[in-house]
Amino acid sequence: MSDTVESVIVAIDGPSGTGKSSTSKAVAAALGLSYLDTGAQYRAITWWMISNGVDVRDAAAIATASAKPAIVSGTDPAAPTITVDGVDATGPIRTQDVTAKVSAVSAVPEVRARITELQRSIAAAAEKGIVVEGRDIGTTVLPDADLKIFLTASPEARAARRSGELKGSDVVATRDALIKRDAADSSRKTSPLAKADDAVVVDTTDLSLQQVVECVVTLVEEKRAAR
Repeated sequence: MSDTVESVIVAIDGPSGTGKSSTSKAVAAALGLSYLDTGAQYRAITWWMISNGVDVRDAAAIATASAKPAIVSGTDPAAPTITVDGVDATGPIRTQDVTAKVSAVSAVPEVRARITELQRSIAAAAEKGIVVEGRDIGTTVLPDADLKIFLTASPEARAARRSGELKGSDVVATRDALIKRDAADSSRKTSPLAKADDAVVVDTTDLSLQQVVECVVTLVEEKRAAR
């Protein structure tokens, strides 16, 4: 655990569409903590691979190229940024092409090792603490996090939220895509999507964003008080 009351490391994991990003940013802002979207980093390296002509079906090619891009993540929850080789990648990494290919790139061990090292260095440098969201934070990246949260929700609720984010995309197609990605992320050999044994599960299906945020903030404050 961190040495000061102010400093706390919070790991928030879970599949797509559970409200991880919105919750994590709001919790970080409420508590004065830094924020890191680890999924954006995997999207960034995937975007770089696509942009540089790397065959994302070729794990060996991905592994060889994985150390090349310079990825820098801003940790301000009010305005998180990400650049690749000095180029703002905030918009480009959210395209459907990147979404369709990020699981394959993320599954390559060399990619996960590179990004995990980056994530740990960012967390270690956060003086007041940090909220880190992803899929393997509590289990692999930061197993000693002060508090681990695992967000979950029904496939239907997740699809409805993600379709809203994607401006009216087909809910059924979105649900099928989410389930497919869950399967890929949960079954990969290196750092799969999984709940840490000591994580607190929060089902967001029937909760508003504000209710989820209040729940997590309360858990953090209880953790601090317990020290």
